[in-house]
Amino acid sequence: MSGDLVGVWEVALSDGVHRIEFEHGTTTGKRIICVDGKEVLRRDWMFKLVGKESFNVGSSDTKATINIDAVSGFAYEYTLEINGKSLKKYMENRSKVTSTWLLNLDGIDCRVVLEKDTMDIWCNGQKMETAGEFVDDGSETHFTLGDHDCCIKAVSSGRRRDGIIHTLLVDGSEMSEAVE
Repeated sequence: MSGDLVGVWEVALSDGVHRIEFEHGTTTGKRIICVDGKEVLRRDWMFKLVGKESFNVGSSDTKATINIDAVSGFAYEYTLEINGKSLKKYMENRSKVTSTWLLNLDGIDCRVVLEKDTMDIWCNGQKMETAGEFVDDGSETHFTLGDHDCCIKAVSSGRRRDGIIHTLLVDGSEMSEAVE
């Protein structure tokens, strides 16, 4: 990236945390978008300096849009939208529909994400093979990470406002949930 870098965002998706960089040459009209260091969009000699650029992020091709708005004179504001929502709104909503755990197993950092609506489990960008079963107090979703037996237990909190509580167990030990 050159000196025209005007925006950098970190976006946490199920398959990992992605870094989005946006370059905007206001004298040349150039626009470059890089995701995780890889160029995904380049436009040269754009005469309209404001507007939108849409692209996809992550293995599930999540839709992202960078909005370019004039603030005053030759000053610009850059905002990122994910799936049509501002990044802030998207992340707030995401924290309701996913649970994330950060752990270190055998010297390897693991980011485990549960998508509550589909019960899909991701680890470091890979969708895991799982086996689900109903038990007396809820459900258990089993998977393995290396040589470790893992299980996400879903149990009712007993309070409607709190809903279902998801707990990750690795080799029988409870892991604490991360806040993203």
